Amino acid sequence: MTPKLEAVTDTPHKVRSIENVWIPMADGARLAARIWLPVDAENHPVPAVLEYIPYRKRDFTRLRDSIMHPYIAGHGYACVRVDLRGSGDSDGILRDEYMQQELDDGVEILRWIAAKPWCTGDVGMIGISWGGFNGLQIATMNPPELKAIITACSTDDRYADDIHHMGGCLLGDNLSWASVMFAYNALPPDPALVGERWRDMWRERLEGSGLWLEQWLRHQRRDAYWKHGSICEDFSSVKCPVFAVSGWADGYSNAVFRLLANLDVPRKGLIGPWAHKYPHDGVPGPAIGFLQEALRWWDKWLKGLETGVMDEPMLRVWMQDSVPPTSNYIDRPGRWVGESSWPSANITERRFALAPGRLAPESAPIAETSLTIQSPLTVGLFAGKWCSYSAGPDLAHDQREEDGGALVFKSDPLDTQLEILGAPIIELDLSSNKLIAMVAVRLSDIAPDGKATRVTFGLLNLTHRDSRENPALLEPGRRYRVRVRLNDIAQVFPAGHRISLAISTSYWPLAWAPPEPVQLTVYSGASVCMLPERLPRVEDDSLPAFGPPEGAPPERRRMLEPGHHNWLVHRDLATDKSTLEVINDYGVFHIDAIDLTVGNRTVERYSSQGDDFTSLRGDVRSTRSLRRRDWHVRTETRTVLTSTETEFHIYADLDAFDSDKRVFSRSWDRIIERDLV
Repeated sequence: MTPKLEAVTDTPHKVRSIENVWIPMADGARLAARIWLPVDAENHPVPAVLEYIPYRKRDFTRLRDSIMHPYIAGHGYACVRVDLRGSGDSDGILRDEYMQQELDDGVEILRWIAAKPWCTGDVGMIGISWGGFNGLQIATMNPPELKAIITACSTDDRYADDIHHMGGCLLGDNLSWASVMFAYNALPPDPALVGERWRDMWRERLEGSGLWLEQWLRHQRRDAYWKHGSICEDFSSVKCPVFAVSGWADGYSNAVFRLLANLDVPRKGLIGPWAHKYPHDGVPGPAIGFLQEALRWWDKWLKGLETGVMDEPMLRVWMQDSVPPTSNYIDRPGRWVGESSWPSANITERRFALAPGRLAPESAPIAETSLTIQSPLTVGLFAGKWCSYSAGPDLAHDQREEDGGALVFKSDPLDTQLEILGAPIIELDLSSNKLIAMVAVRLSDIAPDGKATRVTFGLLNLTHRDSRENPALLEPGRRYRVRVRLNDIAQVFPAGHRISLAISTSYWPLAWAPPEPVQLTVYSGASVCMLPERLPRVEDDSLPAFGPPEGAPPERRRMLEPGHHNWLVHRDLATDKSTLEVINDYGVFHIDAIDLTVGNRTVERYSSQGDDFTSLRGDVRSTRSLRRRDWHVRTETRTVLTSTETEFHIYADLDAFDSDKRVFSRSWDRIIERDLV
């Protein structure tokens, strides 16, 4: 069972916090920062750690920040948490992710921090998700103040491995995430900090931030838009040490492997069983003492102390044991394993040939057979999210719910236990009856009782078979050989279990379906499944144990109305309509320190009807509110995405209320041509 986070009050340094500081930019804008630092830092300067994100330091991330930053500060660091330009209490407009303005501002912030009398001049950056992205991106600019970074749940490739696309397929999370930022960007700064100008700042945001989904959908292939901010364009541009962190339930674990393989700087990787969370708050458990590990990293690279952090394996991962399928795990059983380098010489290839209904040892003679599949649109209703934010109930459910609409290949029961670490590769000989098609591939663990737990999966838009930058239509009936790379994973398949490979022609709503129904023909014998086998090693038994999760005592907040998180599958057999409804209600809570009541609720609905591929519809609605005795604002956003065979249609509404009076309203109606998606 995952231990609860231990609230540490006795740290080497007493800490003082500064609720808000204005950081001036060269163009006159002011960015809002919250700072924690040792009380004697002005007389005894310390290194600094920056976290730089748009998620509102004053309210929405306040609880999380109160656990992490004072803890690090209590061990001899200045921690600086900054709202991006146009977010939280900072000036300006936030118009998109990772724009050059954001990165240039980040360099200015580092310079400002390093020049403060409480700072030694050495600064690190830490961040999860957005902050992990811009930490990597700013590292490529080589500001002299930046000595090392910790990047959690991020990517080096904004097109191939981010929330927007996977294998050239448009992800459902693209709509979901656009809607999240639509709601965030509509909120005003706090008048308690910015004064009476809050209304002017609010209107500037409401009018100027725009509809990010439209921008993203105008770039459906890997063009210059996505190359910006993708450090894989030039790994050599990163000169400082990098600690990359993720979890198997997160959407960004693949990037850890690529960063270790391609960077030429001191680097470490850590992957646990967690969702999109810092590991000291990691679920599924076990959570670990991540902040202690961060301190070892910072002590090494910001203070020059030998902590032994670089003497341990370059890569530490949680080797997951077999578990029954469910959409919600509290803990994932397993063990820590380590690799001294990546790629690792300890990984060998275990190959299986695809035979009708079977994964056969490649040495077995397999006659070529033509196998066809045309999946119903309902394959994917039990897939969970591309990126799990809470490790439940947004994980994949029992795969038997999906296998009826797929080609399924199962191994014989395993004679001995099999462990894999890395990315399974599936090579398929196939043909399509349409010009545009996709393939979804799932690898599952089949227990003796037949329950199927998804281990990993991959997608490929077949028009992207040769190039993400220059996709090409398929020639119906022509055979192609394609490689589908599944997400990296560490997994145990016990003796007596079977390995299952399932292939489908759609995976909605995890990914947007092709323009029309597709029938694929897969040629067995020539198609192969390659698993990255790792033999257990005695060295794993001597790995140093992680400490228990620790942090500073969390700031007090009171729940006034409880929240709830539900995933509901609705099947109306009378109309043949299927709907996935995701309710993510954070409830209503009061932050005592600033006398603020916060409400946050989002409902997502993804529907399809029968076999009508033009019936796909995603509908996301969010309501957010901020209230204190003399101030009450609320925003309501709605984003709807539909498609025809040739176009995407976006409908969006934004309404803002001041004391229940609507003060702003805008609607969008956009049509965007489909680009081989």
